[in-house]
Amino acid sequence: MSSLASDAWKRLCRNRAALSGMILLLLIILACIFGPFFSPYSFEEQDLFRANEPPNADYWLGTDAIGRDLLTRTLVAGRISFAVALAATMVSLIIGVLYGGISGYAGGKVDTLMMRIVDVLYALPFTLFVILLITLFQRSLVLLFVAIGAVEWLTMARIVRGEVLGLRQQEFIEACRVLGYSRSRILLRHLLPNVLGTIIIYITLTIPSVMLLEAFLSFLGLGVQPPMSSWGSLIKDGVGSMEDYSWQLLVPGAALFSTLLALNFLGDGLRDALDPRRKGAE
Repeated sequence: MSSLASDAWKRLCRNRAALSGMILLLLIILACIFGPFFSPYSFEEQDLFRANEPPNADYWLGTDAIGRDLLTRTLVAGRISFAVALAATMVSLIIGVLYGGISGYAGGKVDTLMMRIVDVLYALPFTLFVILLITLFQRSLVLLFVAIGAVEWLTMARIVRGEVLGLRQQEFIEACRVLGYSRSRILLRHLLPNVLGTIIIYITLTIPSVMLLEAFLSFLGLGVQPPMSSWGSLIKDGVGSMEDYSWQLLVPGAALFSTLLALNFLGDGLRDALDPRRKGAE
């Protein structure tokens, strides 16, 4: 009898859109990690005599306003965009899973109070909150991770709380209580592992959201600071010259668009593959 993981993998492989998204995402990640090592140009190397060159044999994707190779800069910027997205998603994951799990398992007045706090936080303009944090404190990648992660955990908390509410009255949880297991052990070792599929699905949907927020902040000049750059900051640079040098906008824009598209296809595929009700329907 095949395991749940192998069944989910088979269903995922039968989903052509999800499989294409996964392959595309893997190729983009590998290109960002290893591509700059094979480039004849460094990330910061300038050649003012070759500024604003269109794609050619020497510079495959052209150069920017100060003669830097746009292909190399786009690949290195991809590293930063992925790093911010993954780190901020992990922050939101840790906060959201623990908060939602505790709320759902505690139930009663504790659950009501914790969810009212979430409702209040939902009413706040989170983008403005992130901008305020970054403006008040010294700008850094760590602050960017924390600031974005601190506003992305609310939906995760609601999703985990709903799943835990549905599981806490199941027979295997009642058996754990009868055996005298502590609440923390029941929550961490029996409840949360059973919502892992839902968590994985939401992670793939959170990463694109975080990448868009980071790109928006970088576009405003509040995200990644020079000399580093992300796709958002490259798009910001390209907007100012898009009428004359359109490739400076199209290249990072295409990289960001392709990544978001791949992540969304993969997230939809994982949602279908990890849905246990699909197994019974097949």
